[in-house]
Amino acid sequence: MADLLWDDVQCFFDPDLMGPLPDVRVPDASVEDWQGVLDLVAERGWKCQYSEGETVLPMPRAEAALSRPADAECPHLRVWPTTDVLAIFRFHADDEVDFDVDLRELQGQERLDAFCGFLREIGRRLGKPVLMDPEGDYGHPVLGFDVEADRVVLLTEPRVR
Repeated sequence: MADLLWDDVQCFFDPDLMGPLPDVRVPDASVEDWQGVLDLVAERGWKCQYSEGETVLPMPRAEAALSRPADAECPHLRVWPTTDVLAIFRFHADDEVDFDVDLRELQGQERLDAFCGFLREIGRRLGKPVLMDPEGDYGHPVLGFDVEADRVVLLTEPRVR
């Protein structure tokens, strides 16, 4: 059974309403949580690409990615949990796992299910919520993985058009 039904949540996947690149995050994280995400990517065999600036490199340990010099470019990890869905993790800080998705790629029930599955995998691995905020509206999540419910749930009412 689907965590969310497309007809109920499609307003949260409208790039014009939410911004095309909403912020997805795991708050109150640690270097160990970041490493858990990297291990999950490797275990699941998801296609991925780690880079620092324009340079593609082998995926390092989380501690190395997060301990760069202050003037260095922020490393990022592109992960394709499915062929058509891309998540871009940015190693800004060790206390929050942070990534973007493109809402234009997340249209329809099938892609929604893939996205919810991805959030579930991360949330279960870390035992923490995974929250999605509208682009530029940090701290106001509209949906996310709920640890207690063990599924992705709405965190606010859908907007009426």
